[in-house]
Amino acid sequence: MTDQEILNSMRRDWDERARKNARHFVASSQETWSDEEFFRSGTEEVQDLVEKELISISRGRSPESLRALEIGCGAGRMTMSLSRIFGMVAAVDVSQEMIAQARVALRDRTNVELQVNNGFDLSMFPDESFDFALSAIVFQHIPKHSIVENYIRETWRVLRPDSIFKFQLQGVPIPEKDANTWVGVGFTEDRIRGVVERCGFQITATSGAGTQYYWLTCLKPAR
Repeated sequence: MTDQEILNSMRRDWDERARKNARHFVASSQETWSDEEFFRSGTEEVQDLVEKELISISRGRSPESLRALEIGCGAGRMTMSLSRIFGMVAAVDVSQEMIAQARVALRDRTNVELQVNNGFDLSMFPDESFDFALSAIVFQHIPKHSIVENYIRETWRVLRPDSIFKFQLQGVPIPEKDANTWVGVGFTEDRIRGVVERCGFQITATSGAGTQYYWLTCLKPAR
């Protein structure tokens, strides 16, 4: 398939999943989620992924003064908690249906901006407009390596210097011929290191290499 066909399939498939059972496809450990359970699970992950590292993420600044970006926000499970930490959160997703549900759930969060993006870049945002970026359980669903790489490159563009991008991807090297919009491509340590360095980031921490939950913390260096 062409890149555009892949992007169309990503949007179509995730819209269908959102209509069927958005919360299950965002957090597949349960078939049915209450509001309380769903957003509590997001809070617990944000505590582990962000709050424990808030000093290094904030880089000496007040979190309330920072603009954060969430790539692949789904139905807003983690967005809710991120908005309680940072002064402003922009959250994007390829699925219009997911964003519609997130807008309902987060309607009272005045510091959240939710947008549908094209599944490939962050072209709606200007250069150096964020102080932190996060992507969790998103890149593992993308069926082409170049799309993941472009997201990383675009995140470098929209982050200010001396800012952190933390993201997760599939660490089992699944080839493109075996990938789809649920089981996406995977990356070896060498491959993702090459991607990150080409995009201008420095890796500061990793965990879970060789597993589905391969996490990288990357720094856009100060000038």
